[in-house]
Amino acid sequence: MQVDLFDFELPQDLIAQRPVSPRDAARLLDVAPDGLRDRKVGELPTLLRKGDLLIFNDTKVIPARLIGTRSGGGKIEALLIRDLGAGHWLSFARPTKRLKPGDGLAFAGGLGATVAAKNEDGSVVLAFDRTGHTFLTALEQGGAVPLPPYIRGGTADARDRSDYQTLFAKHDGSVAAPTAGLHFTPALMTALAEAGIATSGVTLHVGAGTFQPVRVDDTDQHVMHAEWGEVPQATVDAIAAAKRVVCIGTTSLRLLESVARDGPMKAWTGETDIFITPGFRFRVVDLLLTNFHLPRSTLFMLVAAFAGLERMQDAYAHAVGERYRFYSYGDCCLLRR
Repeated sequence: MQVDLFDFELPQDLIAQRPVSPRDAARLLDVAPDGLRDRKVGELPTLLRKGDLLIFNDTKVIPARLIGTRSGGGKIEALLIRDLGAGHWLSFARPTKRLKPGDGLAFAGGLGATVAAKNEDGSVVLAFDRTGHTFLTALEQGGAVPLPPYIRGGTADARDRSDYQTLFAKHDGSVAAPTAGLHFTPALMTALAEAGIATSGVTLHVGAGTFQPVRVDDTDQHVMHAEWGEVPQATVDAIAAAKRVVCIGTTSLRLLESVARDGPMKAWTGETDIFITPGFRFRVVDLLLTNFHLPRSTLFMLVAAFAGLERMQDAYAHAVGERYRFYSYGDCCLLRR
């Protein structure tokens, strides 16, 4: 499909720079079969049914943006993308042109690395001087929250350490938050449980590719980044017992549908590079709670596949007209398949 089909006018001042407080006070556009309704996230228990199952992504955002210096002199900035194992990380770095294999890098927090390789796509492989817990400890001390560039130019502060982390964050590994989960509070979770709505989790470590624009004219030419994920057996069992599956965010949806396209739902661990566009056959997910995404993005293509392109064009036009807040710290919508 032509990428132009997924374009729309988005005033820059609608891209949220901070979340609302409390989190469940954010606005929710209920995209129902019979029309659009303006609601609040706190009303979610009344919009769902007893026996529904909410699926959350329990990944945890790491402080993946690093500032340091090259051994030959000069400032360097690195954004970790994916853990390759044994202390090696696929990364974006700038200025990339000045880097060559073998260069030593010194980052804040005492973390050191060597450029192990440069890739044709502009990424680099960094080999760090420590692994495991000691690496994460140094990263916590010297790294910064990897905000997307649309939020304050990507510059995070102390507030973002908590603002850009969901209530469900357990497993270190993401460089972007599963942002639909940011709307949930302990009070909302209690109300959902009292309404007979169950919850379960999956893990998908969100990569920096989520920041990357689609630079081709046709969706068939776009290459998705791979992300590591896991679906535990307990979640498979919960899905089998559920009346409806409600994914909280596109990351959990992508993971479940990636597993289900190869056969029945099962416990699974691995990498997925699934790219969902209109025409995709959904097998598991019945409802989707998701934030408002950017024009021409793979995520807007996904919601158009899930709820229908014309319906989403109408919903987004309504959201812009009613000044809903877009992107990671913004408002959300509830979609039916």
